Amino acid sequence: MEARAILKDVPTSPRKMRLVADMIRGQKVSKALALLKFQPRASSPVLHKVLLSAVANWQQQNEGSKLEDADLIVKTVFIDGGRMLKRLRPAPQGRAHRIRKRSNHITIVVDDASVSVNEASIES
Repeated sequence: MEARAILKDVPTSPRKMRLVADMIRGQKVSKALALLKFQPRASSPVLHKVLLSAVANWQQQNEGSKLEDADLIVKTVFIDGGRMLKRLRPAPQGRAHRIRKRSNHITIVVDDASVSVNEASIES
């Protein structure tokens, strides 16, 4: 059974966050956590915490199962654009340039790899 974790209004641009999210999509959870721990980008600790939250949500839903026995994978990672704060920056000759401070929404879905394989074989 899959579990998800959502974090909204993260003050990082979606483009920068997607660079890190693409690295962990489809990976095993243990490998994804290791990748995020040692990644030097500023968005890595945020994704690390959301992934840990998704794993905790999976444990909450599957109380009878052990985390060590389950082969959890990062099934999907969504990075959607959030609200945009618009600010003005002074420019030459009395003009003003608009600065857009972007934010994003993160959704991570984790699932048991063995369950995913069984569902795929049933659908075929």
